[in-house]
Amino acid sequence: MVNSFKDLEAGAIGALKEQGKLVYPIGPLVIKDPSPIEDEAGCLMWLDGQPHGSVLFVSIGSGWTQSYEQIIELALGLELSAQRFLWFVTRSFSENSQRGPFDFLPDGFLERTEGRGLVVLGTPSWATQARILSHGSTGGFFMDCGWNSTLESIVNGVPLIVWPLYAEQKMNALMLTEDIKVALNPKANENGLVRRDEIASAVKGLMEGEEGRRVRYRMKDMKEAAAKVLSQDGSSTKALAEVVHKWQNYLNLRL
Repeated sequence: MVNSFKDLEAGAIGALKEQGKLVYPIGPLVIKDPSPIEDEAGCLMWLDGQPHGSVLFVSIGSGWTQSYEQIIELALGLELSAQRFLWFVTRSFSENSQRGPFDFLPDGFLERTEGRGLVVLGTPSWATQARILSHGSTGGFFMDCGWNSTLESIVNGVPLIVWPLYAEQKMNALMLTEDIKVALNPKANENGLVRRDEIASAVKGLMEGEEGRRVRYRMKDMKEAAAKVLSQDGSSTKALAEVVHKWQNYLNLRL
């Protein structure tokens, strides 16, 4: 059983079945928490005050640390884009500083982006991320291509900017950008650094550009496909029912 669905990974699922493998796509299954949660740093309240679809949610994973230089470029790229953003920074580079928790950011960055940007230290909890991605003000997600985040984005129809860092994330990014075309991918230079102008171009392109509009339409189609496969007569529902039926038959034979 795989937490995926045919419209998302048709090639991989088809190839495995051609090899005689028993593959049951039962996704996309994501955790949804309708109960009240703690509003980390007031980010949900802040989103409530933003225009519909105007905010880029930035959270580039919890399992990888970016260089100080790259964090600076990301900050300046977000500023240069002139777009609204909610940024969860996974690590402070000033743990021993006497000045403050945000002093690793460019001088004046918080002041210059006040009102259209909110920076939160740490990684969002799964419940907070789910709420952010389903919020009406969220219009894009800048992420590292972890599989859970990918599925949550698709279920909520949120278009992507992908920044793969390690493990299978580069493969996921390739699928999202080149295959199903629901993401933009800023390019690194010859030294492996993604510069501020490249980041700004991707952010502005996603949020208000023609390429972003195409990506948004494609993600809307994927959201509808995800809802369809999980419906009563959907392929994922039928695949799970088939597995349960086989288990029941096996247990009956054992008894």
